[in-house]
Amino acid sequence: MSDGPGPALYHHGSHQNLLWSPADPVLARPGIHAIFVPTARPPAYLIAVAKLAVALECPLITMHSGKWTSATRTATRLRSEWALKDLDLIAIDVPASTELRLPHWQTTQALAGTALARRTDVSAKRNLALLLSHLLDWSRILFVDDDIIELDREDVLDASGLLSSYNAVGLRVGGMPDNSVVCHAYREAGGQQQTFIGGGALAIAVDRCDSFFPDIYNEDWFFLLDGKGSLQLTAATGDVRQYPYDPFRNPERARAEEFGDVLAEGIYWLLDQGGSITDADEKHWSSYLKVRRQFITDVLDMVRTMAAESAKDIAEKERMIAALKGALGRLTLITPTLCEDYLRAWSADRRRWHRHIKQLDGGGMSRTRALSLLTKPDAPKLVWEVNRWRRQRQEICG
Repeated sequence: MSDGPGPALYHHGSHQNLLWSPADPVLARPGIHAIFVPTARPPAYLIAVAKLAVALECPLITMHSGKWTSATRTATRLRSEWALKDLDLIAIDVPASTELRLPHWQTTQALAGTALARRTDVSAKRNLALLLSHLLDWSRILFVDDDIIELDREDVLDASGLLSSYNAVGLRVGGMPDNSVVCHAYREAGGQQQTFIGGGALAIAVDRCDSFFPDIYNEDWFFLLDGKGSLQLTAATGDVRQYPYDPFRNPERARAEEFGDVLAEGIYWLLDQGGSITDADEKHWSSYLKVRRQFITDVLDMVRTMAAESAKDIAEKERMIAALKGALGRLTLITPTLCEDYLRAWSADRRRWHRHIKQLDGGGMSRTRALSLLTKPDAPKLVWEVNRWRRQRQEICG
């Protein structure tokens, strides 16, 4: 927990105290059953993780959507790399979430048609990965984002060993800090801001996790929560790096993140102090929303007082101010009742996900059969590409 004057009174710049950092060497390192990458970037971004999959001798499952990528383009690009000739690849074109064999999420419905609704499919891809892992009996998987580099085989093997004791093991992300726009601004203005583990590089014990990724920013922080009001057994080990990006390029990014940031930071605020999710009632949210508003307001003041001599510095400062104002504007739409209702829906969705997995979990089936169960029976064909010591394309009925 952060303390001190100014914004630090209204913000926990670190949640590292919630994580285990094992000191003893990992003796048994069984490896990873599969690596999953939700992607919307061009295929060249996947070369580093593909090399990792070859080094670990495990399948790489890439999940595609958007105009910059597709299963076919990715398979073609990766096949052109001699170092990847032995890559075991399954590249999937992910259709609209309404066509996927996933539950009808109460959390998604609660935000549908509002400015708070999320407009990406990252959570759907992550949940699809969990579903496929259950169907194929892959109990140890690794999520890697498509902007992660410097992936080390030994670190991943250490993480696989730790999964015998922990439900999730995150690799620490260096390089570009993995924070929300508001937290980036806080750091740039001189605040003490650390990062937390997340879905960018996260090993999961699928057979012990009954959690899912809600369709909200910070979906990975929600996944790490258990059903008893606290954090699942979670550790951190190793290091990776993230490609740089501009968090202040468009104020819409800050607006889109605000609801998920409020909920996640508000919950972890309680966990940092020994509380639990059960303490996140309307009274808590009424208080925390005031805390959040004061924090962003203070960060805005910090940014305004930053020295800016060059035209570039002035432009950067103006973009940071615009982003923070965007977050404050979106914050006005968030009420204590909405926060409490969303968590109630999230709890119901956890139970819904558990039932869904039990209904579909045949386990140990062929890849073709498992892939055929990823979409609804009346949905269009699911297109995927495979490369396992041979070249071929397959289309299967969804």
